[in-house]
Amino acid sequence: MEDYVIKTVVVGVVSWTSAFVVVRRIFPKRSFDFCNRVVSTLHATLAVTLAWLSVEDWRCPICPVGSKSSPQQMQVLAVSLSYLIYDLACCHLGERVSLDNTVHHLVSIVGIGAGLSYQKCGSEMVATIWITEISSPFLHLRELLKELGYRDTLLNLAADILFAAIFTFARLVVGPCITYVTLSANYPLLIKAMGLGLQLVSAVWFFKIVRMIKHKLTKRTSKNEVNHANIRRKTTNSKLQYS
Repeated sequence: MEDYVIKTVVVGVVSWTSAFVVVRRIFPKRSFDFCNRVVSTLHATLAVTLAWLSVEDWRCPICPVGSKSSPQQMQVLAVSLSYLIYDLACCHLGERVSLDNTVHHLVSIVGIGAGLSYQKCGSEMVATIWITEISSPFLHLRELLKELGYRDTLLNLAADILFAAIFTFARLVVGPCITYVTLSANYPLLIKAMGLGLQLVSAVWFFKIVRMIKHKLTKRTSKNEVNHANIRRKTTNSKLQYS
């Protein structure tokens, strides 16, 4: 692995950790998870922007396939690797530890680390970062809104639906295409395994998201029906009082 890549990863881990400390000081009354999600939103925005800027030819965003990673692509991967290392530590220091989230982080860390070591698959891996992070701001927004007191509101439901729609398009439409290109190319087995593993994790999350949206919509429909029933009852009682 190149020296500048290692330096970028080390500086990145320190920077993300420092950003978390600053956010904790700005929001002292907010939870550990809230502050971590603010940092995660900053990373998602930065990662998508860097991935966007690294595209060499928009007529074929993942071209050239199978070529050596460019320095700009290596930088994008190094920045995201540093964040994943920081976030993996945060996830285990926080209140809730999720097995599937831990697996996702480990698969991503090993996959990006392999890409940086082999210096191959840069275009495909940067594209993967783009599709995995494009929905992340909405993922974190829905949780931030809950802590800010907007649970079960239309705003929170809108964030849920936007997250689900963007996640589905990115992970279940664009994702399989990139996975197919990665598996078809002459890449090391480790990179292929990590690409397939990330796609499988995305598929598992998709079914969880579908259940979540179904539950939210059912809950909201039931709540509206109860409200309408209460309004009708009050209207009927008022008419009886004046009759």
